[in-house]
Amino acid sequence: MALLPGPPAPRGAVFLLVKSIRNPAPALLRTRSRFPRMRPLAATVFRNAARAPEGRGLVGAACRAAPRALEGEMSTRYDAIVIGGGHNGLTTAAYMARAGKKVLVLERRHVLGGAAVTEEIFPGFKFSVLSYVVSLLRPEIIRDLDLPRHGLEILPLDGTFSPMPNGDYLWRMDDHARSIREIARHSRTDAEAYEEFGKAMQALCRFVKPIMGMLPPDPARPGLKDILNLLFMGRRFRALPYDDRYNQVQLMTMSAADFLDQWFETPVLKGTMSASGIIGTFQGVRSPGTAYVLLHHYMGEIDGAFRAWGFSRGGTGGISNAIGSAAVSFGAEIRREAPVARILVEEGKAKGVVLESGDEIHADIVSSSVDPRHTFLRFIEPGHLPDEFLEEVKRYKFRGSSGKVNLALDGLPEFKCLPGVGHHLRGAISISPSVEYMERAYDDAKYGAFSSRPYIDIVIPSLTDPSVAPPGKHVMSCFVQYAPYKLKEGPQAWDQKREVFGDTVVNTIAEYAPNLKEIILHRQVVTPLDLERTYGLSEGNIFHGELSLEQLFFLRPVAGWARFRTPIRNLYMCGSATHPGGGIMGAPGRLAALEILKDFQRGVA
Repeated sequence: MALLPGPPAPRGAVFLLVKSIRNPAPALLRTRSRFPRMRPLAATVFRNAARAPEGRGLVGAACRAAPRALEGEMSTRYDAIVIGGGHNGLTTAAYMARAGKKVLVLERRHVLGGAAVTEEIFPGFKFSVLSYVVSLLRPEIIRDLDLPRHGLEILPLDGTFSPMPNGDYLWRMDDHARSIREIARHSRTDAEAYEEFGKAMQALCRFVKPIMGMLPPDPARPGLKDILNLLFMGRRFRALPYDDRYNQVQLMTMSAADFLDQWFETPVLKGTMSASGIIGTFQGVRSPGTAYVLLHHYMGEIDGAFRAWGFSRGGTGGISNAIGSAAVSFGAEIRREAPVARILVEEGKAKGVVLESGDEIHADIVSSSVDPRHTFLRFIEPGHLPDEFLEEVKRYKFRGSSGKVNLALDGLPEFKCLPGVGHHLRGAISISPSVEYMERAYDDAKYGAFSSRPYIDIVIPSLTDPSVAPPGKHVMSCFVQYAPYKLKEGPQAWDQKREVFGDTVVNTIAEYAPNLKEIILHRQVVTPLDLERTYGLSEGNIFHGELSLEQLFFLRPVAGWARFRTPIRNLYMCGSATHPGGGIMGAPGRLAALEILKDFQRGVA
């Protein structure tokens, strides 16, 4: 029998292997538990003993069973465990499996996707329960994982329609020339400025986009590559035209409303555009820093079309399912209804996880795609993390501010300002008539109440994708802000206020589309408390933490720990709480996987 290369076997292990010829099963267990490095040698010993002429009877049967038992035990160990089957966790798993690693994904719910999920809440009606449109999904992920082969299909969203209280409307279409004419109907000055604004935003997006795929530097302990990346960013900034440099600084410091005030005068245009600056944040459109969030949502693309948004066929769950299918095709294993209770940590190193069922699963590394509160305060037992790190995690801001109302309809809403069924219903419908309207909605939230006149972003995906509703019926998705997690009566009050909140949303839309109440067949109301309890989003924050300036780039989620690693060796983060942040983007999952694979190559993991 040829021995394995490497250091000499421990004497105790050799003794147990020799002793195993007389009593193999107990010796196998002792060798496995006490000398993990000897597992392959133990399996070889038992195979040879089972083949030998004297390996008959009970000894032979035991020897023949031992390798199978040992291999079964070894098969439960993985190179990597990914906690959470959201689109980022699946992306991490897919990239690692593509690199030949044995990966296990553990998803708490019965369905994959996290917040990017499609569920048939009512028979025949498939809701994109939370996330509902796509634009930020990184093209390199679509290409690397060949997602179209796994069923991904993005259908275009046709512009934004904004009804106004006075019976007029603003409809910005995918046809740029028609949009300019429509804006000119309200203001010729704004029509001219809109052209320049689009060019300026494209230039700013070109500057920021490389940062989305960059490993955040650590300015406190910069390495050579960090210094080179910072110099690269500095050179690119200096290469910008003067006006673009000025705009970039303003975007990082100004409010969305103030930034837009410099360009436009039409209230409904500014109101609708400013809405992108407050999505998923507990800030108003006049809060400093929201101009960057506007840019964050402005830099999407579909098939190379800048600022394009779309639907995933079959709902946003189709994105998660395509990434999951790609991961499985590369060899990853996915388990649903497998909630994690804690992460196993021994001597400062992650060793695997314990499920709520009590099962232990071991792996060389663990990567968590859930948020920092769950990862560090719930899954890690006390004593394994530095106190100063835990204090930073506790200070990390979630402050969920949004809810969702999903409607199953017997027909289509008729807007007073533009009656009939038309292409204006195929895009986004934005209830955001002015900056003042948006700011008043925030005023309610500041004092612990949901907005009595909320900002609502509406889509009717069944017009573009009939597969999500029965023939002649429709689904209507209503993203609502503000719905603060922390009501003045406490978060638990959401259970009593759920239907009142739903009524407020329906009544607000009905002011513009009076027939809405008559065509509602079913209604699902998702509160911030539901986001936390059902989907694991702490405080109902859809981005795993606010996209505020102090929680971005090398500060996300904690200063000094923005590079996907954590104070516990072989424990990584790969969700939206890491750079570059939230949205159906996949970038955090991809960047985390690339860093983990580097550590494997260096022998660190």
